[in-house]
Amino acid sequence: MPPKNIQTPTHQIYPDSCYGLEKLADASVDALITDPPYGIAYQNHEWDKALPQPQIWEDGLRVLKSGAFGLVFSSVRLMHRLMVNLEDSGFLIKDVLFWAYLNGMPKSRAVALGIDKELGIKSEVIGKYNYVQGYQKGGAENYSPQKEKPKYAPSSELAQQYAGAGLGIKPAYEPIILVQKPIEKGLNVAQNIIKYGTGALNLEQTRIPYAKGEGKVGHNPHPEGRVAANILRTEAFEDGYDKFFLIPKVRQHAEDFNHHPTLKPVALMQHLVKLISFENQTVLDPFMGSGSTGVAALALQRSFVGYELDEAYFKIAQKRLDPKREA
Repeated sequence: MPPKNIQTPTHQIYPDSCYGLEKLADASVDALITDPPYGIAYQNHEWDKALPQPQIWEDGLRVLKSGAFGLVFSSVRLMHRLMVNLEDSGFLIKDVLFWAYLNGMPKSRAVALGIDKELGIKSEVIGKYNYVQGYQKGGAENYSPQKEKPKYAPSSELAQQYAGAGLGIKPAYEPIILVQKPIEKGLNVAQNIIKYGTGALNLEQTRIPYAKGEGKVGHNPHPEGRVAANILRTEAFEDGYDKFFLIPKVRQHAEDFNHHPTLKPVALMQHLVKLISFENQTVLDPFMGSGSTGVAALALQRSFVGYELDEAYFKIAQKRLDPKREA
């Protein structure tokens, strides 16, 4: 059974590949939360050019306790492949959480101008605009200042038919796959919790509080608020009924020393840690990055184990998890 008394959370992080999870014993971890490579070559980073090898999910299944839950970030484009790998490794697919946000940028191009170019016709310059270059290869330190650039319009008759056409719509959510290690054969949920302390979601700690002055809803309303939904929002839906956990994306340079390009908000990671674990349990992140899962876990009285092969990101995680540690 999980210990009842509050214990001092500990953390152990390794500057190693996570494959094998050799430092972890079988059935020794209570929850898994990770943001692995998406396989989409994000910002042309080498580490994101392929999905993780399925072995890591087999390793994760081995070290998790019976009935333990996991949350795995993914991309819309390759989520299905990752889910197949997780399922083939022995995990049960339980749900997909959507982290919905409003500041995504569409990956597109001006098709009409490309048609002009192919036809050997110069597109018309119709003015100028100010352009701010976002992240470039190398990270946030290469953020470029505002530049003035020419604004073009298609010239050829064919290109004009495709004015405004593009190749992608604005991305507005990121999927987070909820998985579970099957409960030990012969045990029901209650028996599994008694034996291992795992097998149930921590709905109480993740309830969405009622807004000030808001009347309670439902036939048997809970005094602490609604059960958290599988949609996490950066802004509220004004529908008068459903409420969602609200958390914005990380602003650039939120931590001057942290240049990780896919940094996740600690508040988001805290919500996820609370959802699939309880106090005094241990959370594993095999693709730790700059350590946001660990920061969230320690703040919530959970212990943490993390792996990160990239030396620069590992040092950032060290600093975040132990600010008093000598560099």
